[in-house]
Order: sequence, then structure tokens, then C-alpha cells
Amino acid sequence: MQVEVWSDVVCPWCYIGKRRLESALEQFPHRDQVEVVWRSFQLDPTVPEGTTHPTLPSLAAKYGTSEDSMRANMAHVEEVAAGEGLDYHLADGVSGNTLPAHELLHLAAEHGLRNQLKERLLHAYFEEKRSVFDVDSLVALGVEVGLDENAARQALTDRRYLPAVHQDAATARALGATGVPFFVVDRAYGAAGAQPAEVLLQILERAWADANPLITMPAAEGCTDDSCAV
Repeated sequence: MQVEVWSDVVCPWCYIGKRRLESALEQFPHRDQVEVVWRSFQLDPTVPEGTTHPTLPSLAAKYGTSEDSMRANMAHVEEVAAGEGLDYHLADGVSGNTLPAHELLHLAAEHGLRNQLKERLLHAYFEEKRSVFDVDSLVALGVEVGLDENAARQALTDRRYLPAVHQDAATARALGATGVPFFVVDRAYGAAGAQPAEVLLQILERAWADANPLITMPAAEGCTDDSCAV
């Protein structure tokens, strides 16, 4: 069984969704026969590469609300994340273009390190306040999970994985994804948003039992395709 997950490394609901998927898999009796594949999805590909900006004021401006109101929304997400064992500090965060991060994830996939790098990027961004936007930061994080430093830097310089990132995004659109996290099991069952672990477990069990056309579960909280309303 293959579980594909479209997500972005700066999507707070995606890290929550990852933890809930892991919880579901722990309860799934066929866990050793499940392959989890992380697919690329950018919340905001229009942000210029190499630049960052404070997340709180930019989201407040985008949604036409006050920074205090946005801070309260962020506090809600932090509370949900804490329930999954995650320590968020969203109001202090910065945002940027995640295209290079997704490119590095494709390199990691070729070396059997995609899952490790996905976790490392999410943890670095949300819990350590480290950058996941510039080449030097990404290379350092890649090395931490076992990637060769020169190979990582070269891949981010020659941009060889750009087509793969764009293909992931195109596939997500074809499957009807408009936000993340977006879970697809064997291209037969889909679920949008950070679904509770029990819902994801139900999907795994149903997919294991049979192979019907794509069935989409009701959407849960998540991020839209151009931003994250936290």
C-alpha cells in the first residue's frame, strides 16, 4: 500500500497531519506493508526566492485582520500542535519560498532519506526557528540526515529537481487538491486537511480491504494553495 502526502514544509497543519498519520500507522496491523511518499506542494510559489518576511504581519494583512487577531488564531494552532507533541511558536516565524526545500527532498528520495529529511525540515522550521529557505541552511540540514554536502549543494545549484517538484504540484491539482496536507492512498482514497488519526486509520483499513474509485473524505483544517489561514 502506498500513502502519498502532499504538503509544504512551512504548513503548520502539515506537521500536525504528519504526526496524526504516524499515529494511525502505529495502529494499522499492516504497517510494514505501507510506503509513505512525501509529495511537493508550495503554499505560495510567488514569494521571491532568497527572501524572507515575518509571517504574522503578512498573514494579518492578507486576511484583512489585526495582528492581535492573527496571533490568537496562531495560538489555537499551537494548542492543537501541542496535543500532537509539537512545540510551535508561530507568531515569531518567518516565511519564504520553499521551492529549494522541495528540490532537496527529491534528492533525498533518491538516497532513501526522504522521510528523514521531511521530518528534519519540519522540526527545524517549526520547533527550532531555523531557516529552510536558503541553500546554506538546507545543505546543513541535509547533511544532518546523511546527504553528501557537495551533492546537496550541486543539486540546489543546477536545479535538476525542478521538473519533479512541478510534476508533484500538477498531480495534486489533477487529483483535486486545493490545500494541504492532502493524503491519497493507492490513488483510490483521498483526505484533505489534518484529519484525526482515527479518520486516517479508517481510510487505511478501507483501502486495504478494497480498491474503489477515489473517495474524498470531508475536509479538515489545513492550508490553502496560496497561503495558510492559521
